[in-house]
Amino acid sequence: MKMYVLSLGAGLLVGVVYSLLNVRSPAPPLVALAGLLGILLGEQIIPVGKQMLAGTGIAAAWKQSDCTAHVMGMLPGRQAKADDKTEAQS
Repeated sequence: MKMYVLSLGAGLLVGVVYSLLNVRSPAPPLVALAGLLGILLGEQIIPVGKQMLAGTGIAAAWKQSDCTAHVMGMLPGRQAKADDKTEAQS
């Protein structure tokens, strides 16, 4: 239940920001994509920040937090190759 309340709160916050920017939902495609990119990058602030507070540089913190895989996602066809490698190692 807590996750739903947090999700609703995040949605309300985004709605307020959209209202302040005079953007109506559903947003135009470019605005929506920029917002999604902001969400993905924003999710990485805490893990990267923790690494940096521990004394790691930003590039190393980004890599150690595995941010690229999260932000960019797995490309089509990569899942099957990753599964094949996992099975081969077993």
